[in-house]
Amino acid sequence: MRRTILPVAFLLYAFNYMDRSSISYAQLTMGKELGIDVATYGAIAAIFFIAYVVLEVPSNMILAKVGARLWLARIAITWGLVTVATGFVHDATQLYIARILLGIAEAGLFPGLILFLTYWFLNHDRGRAIGAMALAMPVALIAGSLSGGAILEHVDWFGLSSWRWIFILQGLPPVLLGIWLLLTLADRPSKAKWLRPDEKEWLEGAIADEYAAMPEEKHDKKSELRALRNPKILYLGLINALAGVATYGMTFFLPQIVSQLNPAYSPTNIGVFGAIPYVCGAIVMLLLVRYADISGRRKFIVLACFATAIIGLIMTAVFRGSPALGMLGLILLACGVIGNIPTYWALISEVLTKRQAVVGIAVINALASAGGFFGPFLIGKLATPGDTIVGMTVPMVALALAFILLLFVKVPPRTKKEQEPVEIREFGQPPAGSGAIGRSAATKQQ
Repeated sequence: MRRTILPVAFLLYAFNYMDRSSISYAQLTMGKELGIDVATYGAIAAIFFIAYVVLEVPSNMILAKVGARLWLARIAITWGLVTVATGFVHDATQLYIARILLGIAEAGLFPGLILFLTYWFLNHDRGRAIGAMALAMPVALIAGSLSGGAILEHVDWFGLSSWRWIFILQGLPPVLLGIWLLLTLADRPSKAKWLRPDEKEWLEGAIADEYAAMPEEKHDKKSELRALRNPKILYLGLINALAGVATYGMTFFLPQIVSQLNPAYSPTNIGVFGAIPYVCGAIVMLLLVRYADISGRRKFIVLACFATAIIGLIMTAVFRGSPALGMLGLILLACGVIGNIPTYWALISEVLTKRQAVVGIAVINALASAGGFFGPFLIGKLATPGDTIVGMTVPMVALALAFILLLFVKVPPRTKKEQEPVEIREFGQPPAGSGAIGRSAATKQQ
């Protein structure tokens, strides 16, 4: 699974984040051509999340019914086509429409991928699987930053403005990926042609046994929708929403902030320097998710990340006249914002039951996306044409509130079994002695 399923999740999430954030580099020259000021840009970036939030939960429920192959492929193809079409808009109204359609097309991808991974990975592998997928976010931002700056400065083919080619060139890969998924992806282990019959039986059975071991919960047609009113889920979702204000504020405004730190930067320079915070964030993410699995101190790690991001925002605001110190602030911001993501989702998995997780994951992610609406919108309102950094007080306040709320989250203590050293084996492979035969024997002994 490590070599077959994870690359699918990684590529989908990577291209998804590239297409979602491509507007941040396009805006460097698109604004002048289409007459879009910073406030309008903030609203355009934010409006993407309205349909995205509304359709998040229904999308996950559809995926569970029709299968991951069909639904994930549909998501990738439609969002790619919408991104390409965005390269041909001619005014702000058309851009608003394009962003709304993009939100509709992309809705449900992240929670859908999380749900998809639960079909393939046992609990002791699932945290690392989610971490490997989450790494796609900083990788996509690095690639998007470097390619966006380069396209903006060097690509103006067929008489089209360079900012249009950012959308066109970054929208084509997910279309091709979606077609490939439609032809090759297996929904579940039982449908995988590359697994032997005994491997299919063992994996499906082992995952089913994990679910069977969970406490029984009442389940009917309305049980999943009750998660929408669950105080625990809504509380965790509110924290995620506040963190989302900072995540998407950074995603949509970092190029403008880098440009403000040094107005002499060319688009390529902005792309290169804009990639540096994401590189550092990716490294920190990998280190923290490993430390979190070993130590179990997930809550402490997320709190430390929020505090680091707040310090970074303060540094960027205070040292806006110094490119080096301002860049250090952006690095701290990215390390805090990106570094906490897989650890926070692992923390959520400790708090939610399996039944709550089906819709709960989608609800919590939808609320984070709501933060993605309010963040860019409010930043755009506060920022001025010559000073984007002043608008970053919005994510600063949001992260401070998230920090305070997280202090009151109760995390179940780790069991003695969880504190014991885990068996050293290849990620994604069954423990020694497992398999269809071993599992059958274990069943008989019970």
